[in-house]
Amino acid sequence: MSRIISVVSGKGGVGKTTLTSNLGIVLNKLGKKTLVVDGNITTPNISLHLGIPLYPITIHDVLRGDAHISEAIYDHPTGLSIVPGSISIDDLNKINMDKLSESLNYLKKQADIILLDSPAGLGKESLKSIEVANDIIIVTNPNMPSAVEALKIKEIAERMNKNILGVVINRVNDKKSELSEKEIKNMLELPILTKIPEDSVVPLSIGNKIPVVHFDPFSPSSKAINKFGADLVGKEFEMKEFGFFQRIMTWLRR
Repeated sequence: MSRIISVVSGKGGVGKTTLTSNLGIVLNKLGKKTLVVDGNITTPNISLHLGIPLYPITIHDVLRGDAHISEAIYDHPTGLSIVPGSISIDDLNKINMDKLSESLNYLKKQADIILLDSPAGLGKESLKSIEVANDIIIVTNPNMPSAVEALKIKEIAERMNKNILGVVINRVNDKKSELSEKEIKNMLELPILTKIPEDSVVPLSIGNKIPVVHFDPFSPSSKAINKFGADLVGKEFEMKEFGFFQRIMTWLRR
């Protein structure tokens, strides 16, 4: 059965969109037909991360009632399907968030897994992203402000009777000033799904508009996201070695 998984965070800047876009590619590669939807209506970024910022029809057109969701599905070169958002301020007019649930239910016929990139915080868009989901993944950084906001998101999801899969701790530096995995687990009372290290390759991949799992598959963050994707669908994690030519091309991108 198709699942709608909302990737949420209480605080901005935790790396939620980077995780969502790359996780979608990994899941698709693992044989799960995956569709990533940009649910961040006010500040959509999925298309920027995937390197194709301009689309003729977007989720904004759908939520205004000007298009059907089937018209807003596009195939990324990696094989991932996406429903992007518009980066135009003018497209924020006359948005009806109540149309999101109907649209996502239609998309269940098109994919095994729908990843919804939620806006950060506790606003109307964020609450709608939680409301329409079957499962929730909470993303936090290993610091107190981020963890406190993650706790608020957790409490809201529980009040909506949503299944919270657990927490992704992103941008981990293993510094003494950071909250430990145990501290975050005890604070949120949720399983820790994975820890993704801070990785200097990530901003390079975003700047080059190439998802990091393709930009440098052997970077620390890529390995962590690949393993997380395999764990999520119950598959064995296997990292194939690159050939010499592929490694040279990866190095030249940096």
